[in-house]
Amino acid sequence: MGITWLRGNALTLLENGTEFFPALETAIDGATTEIFLETYIFAHDDTGHRIAAALSRAAGRGVCVRLLVDGSGGRDFVEHLQAPLDAADVNVQIYRREVAPLSLRRHRLRRLHRKIAVIDGRLAFVGGINIISDLDQPSFAGPRLDYSVRIEGPLVRPIHGTVTHVWQLVAWASFRRRHPQGFAPLPPASEDGGIEAGFLIRDNLRHRRDIEDAYLTAIAEARSEIILANAYFLPGRRFRQALLEARRRGVRVTLLTQGWTDHPLQQYATRALYGQFLAHGVRIFEYHRSHLHAKVAVVDEHWATVGSSNIDPFSLLLAREANVFVRNPGFAAHLKWRLERAITAGAREISPDAWQRGPRLQRILNWGAYGLVRLMIGIAGYGNRH
Repeated sequence: MGITWLRGNALTLLENGTEFFPALETAIDGATTEIFLETYIFAHDDTGHRIAAALSRAAGRGVCVRLLVDGSGGRDFVEHLQAPLDAADVNVQIYRREVAPLSLRRHRLRRLHRKIAVIDGRLAFVGGINIISDLDQPSFAGPRLDYSVRIEGPLVRPIHGTVTHVWQLVAWASFRRRHPQGFAPLPPASEDGGIEAGFLIRDNLRHRRDIEDAYLTAIAEARSEIILANAYFLPGRRFRQALLEARRRGVRVTLLTQGWTDHPLQQYATRALYGQFLAHGVRIFEYHRSHLHAKVAVVDEHWATVGSSNIDPFSLLLAREANVFVRNPGFAAHLKWRLERAITAGAREISPDAWQRGPRLQRILNWGAYGLVRLMIGIAGYGNRH
């Protein structure tokens, strides 16, 4: 399914938790009827307690607060924060509780990876930022690099539709009858700005390839430049070929990937693809100033996306994801400027010559990691689909 473009939106790009969490907390404190919050991680740290306190305050004012946390990313939440929020009348549900951490069965890998908040049906946030401190790694020179978008306007309506739908699915699956199932009526649709934007999800039914296809369409139509920043970048053959075809048309292609990672196996697998990209003139930068967690892109300075979806098998084949897509030169130029600033301040370029002269053993390890990741996806039953 293609993007339904809606005009009249006001969008604000938020970089890192230093911009996102104050905006989210302000929105929660201003809520009058209803709050939905979905997240993969809800950490037991200062940031997690700060947002939990804001949700509790809202529930104490009579706002219907619905919080959906993934069962894998939210294991600490279940242990430390769920009970106090339940006691504060926050309606909490857990998406697929983690019961077998080492299992590769399909249902275990299908996670709620998206990060969405909807306030009173009039304001939404969509992006890649979990409820976790930016500074949980004190050895870094800066905060975790990530983005979210604050949204007002017609685009809030489909975002509200997807959070209510998933909430009901989880409620039905877990037989949670004590939580109220009625939803507050949406306010009249209004145009709050001049930005054209669309919203896409990825699930395992009707929207399996919507986000990937939106990327591929934009890449195929690119004429001058593609900048893609992605935390876990392990694209399939279609995506790789689309980027290489763009290079053959003379499009400048820049990739920003992780220089430090909490998943070394996936990073090694990503590096197995560097040689092919570098040989075709793709510029690759690895971000070292902190942990890169962004999932954003800019094409031709008029198309942009911000969301939760990585370009890897987990996001594109398994998880529930959500991205906002924007057709607006001002927004795209601003995101491009932010990315270029991050590259200048905290990234190192991978030289094609240096990469070719690198240790052969390292290249063997990279390809071994790539094969192992593909094998794991195949064992889970998805390798034949991508």
